[in-house]
Amino acid sequence: MNITDIRIRKTYESERLRALVSVTIDGDLAVHDLKVISGPERLFVAMPSRRDEGGIFRDIVHPISPAAREQLEAAVLSAYDEYLAQQQAESEFEG
Repeated sequence: MNITDIRIRKTYESERLRALVSVTIDGDLAVHDLKVISGPERLFVAMPSRRDEGGIFRDIVHPISPAAREQLEAAVLSAYDEYLAQQQAESEFEG
């Protein structure tokens, strides 16, 4: 899997939801609404999902292998950290 672009679309100050992210794979496939979530021990990435007829949330798209999930999560969390650092630097520069 070649992740060619990651965009942090929106950040939040809520307790759990930290960001909405879009990812482009191989320059050909865009996946929107990945969520950066603050878990009990660490940040993690939740896949886009929707509620089925039974009220259960099901992923719309997801990595097939654990290695692919780890690669995607590491890339998204790295981009999120870089985004926050950039926002902090801009805030300090303006202030």
